[in-house]
Amino acid sequence: MKEARPDQIWTIPNVLTMIRLALIPLYWVLMVKGQTYQALAVYVTASLTDLADGYIARKYHQITNFGKLMDPVADKVMVLSVMLSMVLPLGGREPVLPWAPFIILLSKELLMILGGAYMLKKGVVVYAFKIGKIAQLFMVLSLIAAFFHEQWKAWGFPLHLYLLWTAVGLTLCALFVYARDCYKKLKEAPDAL
Repeated sequence: MKEARPDQIWTIPNVLTMIRLALIPLYWVLMVKGQTYQALAVYVTASLTDLADGYIARKYHQITNFGKLMDPVADKVMVLSVMLSMVLPLGGREPVLPWAPFIILLSKELLMILGGAYMLKKGVVVYAFKIGKIAQLFMVLSLIAAFFHEQWKAWGFPLHLYLLWTAVGLTLCALFVYARDCYKKLKEAPDAL
């Protein structure tokens, strides 16, 4: 596989990112129709494209400016979509998740967007941290587990909620680490502050 130029758009990882974005409306159609297990299959497929595009981009030097921007956007929009679908009464079912984690995650993402825009304006780049990737993994697992909430409830062990609150805690830790790194980089850049 040929190494990609930074300005290139049509690479395998970028196509996988576009597929992930295109799966979001399909996910919503299935959830609204009450076809939750089909929607779960779409979400799992989207999550697998996320793993695949990152692996391919790193291994085959397919990292592009488009991918750097759109891959995290696709991840965040997909996760927020699935989470929102779980807090709304869709497809004739009661809400599965409480609103609080969704509001916390949405607020965190808005802060990250504002912070990222500010940092970009100052010419400072802050990369993702391992804790953010771990938080994302817990979030994906919690949302997959939420599709089986009735089984967890029957067993008296709401695994999906335990995983979700762990993911929220890790997400807030990742936000703190990101903010700390932004502050350090701004202090190091003479004209940034």
